[in-house]
Amino acid sequence: MDFQLSDEQRLTQQMIHDFVENEVKPLAAHTDRTHEFPWNSIRKMGPLGLLGLNIPEEWAGAGADHVSAAILIEELGRGCGSTALTVAAHLGLACAPLALFGNDALKERYLKPMARGEMLGALSLTEPGTGSDLRAIRTAARREGDAWVINGGKMWMTNASVAGVMILLARTGEGGSGALSHILVPADTPGIEIAPAERKMGLHGCKTHAVSFDNVRVPLDHVVGEEGRGLQQTLTVLDGGRIGIAALSLGLAQAAFEESIKYSHERQTFGVPIAQHQAIQFKIADMATQIHAARLMVYQAAWLRDQGQPITQAAAQAKLFATEMAEKVCFEAIQIHGGYGYSAEFPVERIYRDNRLMLIGEGTSEINRMVIARNVLGVR
Repeated sequence: MDFQLSDEQRLTQQMIHDFVENEVKPLAAHTDRTHEFPWNSIRKMGPLGLLGLNIPEEWAGAGADHVSAAILIEELGRGCGSTALTVAAHLGLACAPLALFGNDALKERYLKPMARGEMLGALSLTEPGTGSDLRAIRTAARREGDAWVINGGKMWMTNASVAGVMILLARTGEGGSGALSHILVPADTPGIEIAPAERKMGLHGCKTHAVSFDNVRVPLDHVVGEEGRGLQQTLTVLDGGRIGIAALSLGLAQAAFEESIKYSHERQTFGVPIAQHQAIQFKIADMATQIHAARLMVYQAAWLRDQGQPITQAAAQAKLFATEMAEKVCFEAIQIHGGYGYSAEFPVERIYRDNRLMLIGEGTSEINRMVIARNVLGVR
């Protein structure tokens, strides 16, 4: 087994690390406080190839592997959770179904500008009455002449107000899971109404919206992949998306860990830095160990994807472990900071809030436990 990054992966990691230090991390507190979308850093990612990092070169991407994509989201998460989730939703959820299942015409028209960073993308699954049970999707696309006519509503659509393209999971027929399809909808299509951004506990710079569709018309050839295969395609996309969320939590945990080390050397009690107290040392030791274990799981899941091997269980395990690990690490980071950890003047308060969503999005911890158990037990 080789646990070392390749030379190319290390160079990519260093480039992203430097970009985050210079362009992303300095704006994180401002983004959280003002709820402004981080356009400044997002726009700078396109020319660097970061918004199409693991998209094939033939479709204007950088052609990097999935391990590098995980590193990208990890490093962005270390700098700013809002920026990281915006990119994870664009690259892992919106670009992915186009790259995996889209026809050449859709890739030429939409994937290329997305990979170049000329437009962001959004994938929309959840509805007001439908979360984990995707078979209950009610948003419908019916054939009318040469177009699909879409009616319904979606919830929690990340990037809705900043995206140029939305990919919807919609009902295109009667029956169960075989009646669902992915439909690509340009965001400027008449009939789309985007509600104001949701007021959230954290991730204030990442825009999430309810979106309604009133007789929205798109061409019949805007089906992504096979008609009627939307649920199966979604599950494949979510496997990759879970690696992205796991990487994001890994980055948030790393940021909280680094802040804790810094503070433990600066803060003094009883005449010495708190880094010399065993109670703090044990917390730091546990944090370091948990982060290391999570990183191995995240990178292995991404590596398995690069090898073309099944990743459903590995991705669910990485997502479950990394997100719950980050919850513990961020909790302990606040404990190490004491009263200051509860203050917005210190980054750990924001980091803790930003991570809370990660245990919900891309499959809750409970759903991921179901996925893992069913794979282990052979239950379908």
